[in-house]
Amino acid sequence: HDFLTMCKTPELASEVTVQPIDIIKTDAAILFSDILVIPEAMGMKLDVIESKGPVFDSPIRAIGQIESLQIEGLIERLDYVMQAIKMTKEKLNNRVPLIGFSGSPWTLATYMVEGAGSKNHDVIKSFIYNKPEAAHKLLQILADSVVEYLNAKIRAGCDAVQIFDTWASILSPTDFEEFSLKYIRYICENLETNGAPVIVFAKGANDFASLADLKCDSLGIDWTRDIGKIRTEVAGRKALQGNLDPTVLFAPKEKIRLETERVLQSFGNGSGHVFNLGHGILPKTPVENTRYFVECVKELSVKYHAEKMLNAER
Repeated sequence: HDFLTMCKTPELASEVTVQPIDIIKTDAAILFSDILVIPEAMGMKLDVIESKGPVFDSPIRAIGQIESLQIEGLIERLDYVMQAIKMTKEKLNNRVPLIGFSGSPWTLATYMVEGAGSKNHDVIKSFIYNKPEAAHKLLQILADSVVEYLNAKIRAGCDAVQIFDTWASILSPTDFEEFSLKYIRYICENLETNGAPVIVFAKGANDFASLADLKCDSLGIDWTRDIGKIRTEVAGRKALQGNLDPTVLFAPKEKIRLETERVLQSFGNGSGHVFNLGHGILPKTPVENTRYFVECVKELSVKYHAEKMLNAER
């Protein structure tokens, strides 16, 4: 099956979501989907091409195109995602929680305006500098849509939701505040979480003090940052998630174990750490190595919580 068919077929999406729980034994499942289902449901024709990744037929270059995006009925058109959530919840049978996700407005806009992945993102950058009003109009439409989408996912049964800002890394600090963080803040403040934790992952972000002010529960960290330093910066205001380099899973087992230990050591003792990769798992990652990594985390993390466990036993 091609990628989009898998995303749009609830039986297949739920199957792929549950597999890692059975095979790799992770502590949570993340719904198999793609961030670009939102623009696709707004009427933008999307193809996922093997060598190139996602490609939009007619990328947004003018305000007229923004005005003709189909906003009405968006959640109904994304009902296949909600059906996949319901099927997945049945298959998981409460063994582990289910995480749903969305791209951030900035990251979605980047693909919608560039039309595809990009090396230096000159098209979207030129768009925000030359047409800031159009850019903000698009970002606000996306922010409202993400709120609706994540609220629908929580209602359908997701136990937690994550906002991915993959392209935070291409913005200067002032541009990040204006074109990305502002809209992530808006989303966090308008979610009806019903107690579901909210995770924000801004890849390449520098200002964790500002991120720590968001109305969310956890911050994702990519592998280029020292999680221990960020823990100090965030000072217990948020849980932290990360941050093993995904390519470490291509390394020999002893290296995987060593790097896993290094991340745990960097975070240090106590709770508030969700061990995760510092970004998505890469397509050709050996399953055996991934399983071994999860075993390492489960085994090696115990001593960092030992004191807490002893106290609980007392």
